[in-house]
Amino acid sequence: MQDCIFCKIARKEIPAAIVYEDEDCIAFPDINPQAQKHILVIPRIHMEDALDCHDRAPELYAKLLSAAMKAAKREGMDTGGFRAVTNVGENARQSVRHVHIHLLGGETLSPRMG
Repeated sequence: MQDCIFCKIARKEIPAAIVYEDEDCIAFPDINPQAQKHILVIPRIHMEDALDCHDRAPELYAKLLSAAMKAAKREGMDTGGFRAVTNVGENARQSVRHVHIHLLGGETLSPRMG
């Protein structure tokens, strides 16, 4: 998708401080962090959300989750723990219609998902 901000980041048309990348996925800090460490992990190709990705390319969704775990380890989030979240649709407040996993950590997180 041409106008998708995450597609532009994946194509490196918009700069991002990449913390992990492989042939299928890329990870970078969220510009509006909700925790001390907040990393977004996206596939390089456009998929609307986790359901779209699972339905159309389940192997890619597995690669996305694997990339998220590698990014979390690379960022040292595995030592104290972290939250991995994906939002699907408006009610979940998915703000960018490109599947992505939020990695949140670096501090004790609220017991309430938010």
